[in-house]
Amino acid sequence: MCLGVPGQIESISDSTNTLAWVNLAGVRREVNIACVMDSERCEDLLGSWVIVHAGFALEKLDEAAALRTLELLAELERSQQHIPHETGALPS
Repeated sequence: MCLGVPGQIESISDSTNTLAWVNLAGVRREVNIACVMDSERCEDLLGSWVIVHAGFALEKLDEAAALRTLELLAELERSQQHIPHETGALPS
């Protein structure tokens, strides 16, 4: 399963190659932002929220949607902690 995660663009690392540092729930990753650029400069995206998958920012989103998604992912993580995990066997 693939999952895109919301992150906030914190700084531009290479405007020529459209690379930026994005904060993904406290983890900083260098991400290609070319897919979310309109006609703006890279610097115009500072502070923007984006969906990141496989090192690429795929879509811009508003802060409320980003924070709600992060909240839901945290809730999912907490719920998974109560499920016993067995290796090698699928549930019947």
